[in-house]
Amino acid sequence: MNIFLQFYKSLFSPKDIALFRHQGIGKTILYVFFLTLLSALPTVFYSGSAIINGLNAIDETIDSNLPDFEIAEGQLHTEEEVPVTLNKNNFTIIIDSTGAVDPSVLSESGNTIALLKNEVYILAEGQEQTYPYTLLTSGTLTKNDLSDFLASAESLMPIIIPLIAIVIYIFAAGIRFIEISLLALAGLFIKKALAKKLEYRHLWRMSAYSITLPAIFFTIMTALQTAVQNGAIINWFVSLIILLLSIKEVPSHSSK
Repeated sequence: MNIFLQFYKSLFSPKDIALFRHQGIGKTILYVFFLTLLSALPTVFYSGSAIINGLNAIDETIDSNLPDFEIAEGQLHTEEEVPVTLNKNNFTIIIDSTGAVDPSVLSESGNTIALLKNEVYILAEGQEQTYPYTLLTSGTLTKNDLSDFLASAESLMPIIIPLIAIVIYIFAAGIRFIEISLLALAGLFIKKALAKKLEYRHLWRMSAYSITLPAIFFTIMTALQTAVQNGAIINWFVSLIILLLSIKEVPSHSSK
């Protein structure tokens, strides 16, 4: 059975998921990378859009509208005693060296770029990104330096965006493998309660396919920019239910 048919079957068939315990670990790992690729696509797209739109918005306002500032030793310094807020191209740009602006409040706003006291915050198309200044520079960065940097960064976008996509993908894959491993551990208790002769390696393979339905659901929600309340709980609950149903499909006398 090819990987695409496995993906289709994993969306609704615990019986097929139970059968996948027989396959080699290499094919299961390949499936996890495939599922991770699908689920990471919306995040990659919106993150790339956020960075490009954010650079464009700042570049158009930095010379004429932004107050003079300096980033030194990981902190933003300006002569402004209150936060400065500007609106440009459907983006809200905030300069705040006072520490008065709370990033958690910004998550409820529209497209936003905020140079805060210790970090830069970007919210675009529902995707949040936060970068401490220490990650961006180890020295001093002024308004003019930022203008020059943006000019260079815009020309490097065809390189930067793929690199960001790779980082997001690797991080997402790591989270998937941890999730599957924990789910398989829970499966040990389930198989014991159901008196099924399964080993951890079998449960790991089954867990890799059991997460398909919730993974695709949350991928669609991310693509639609729709927040899901208690998403982590729903994700684990659905995955456990599918794993439970899959374990029940395994004959009690068989471990292979």
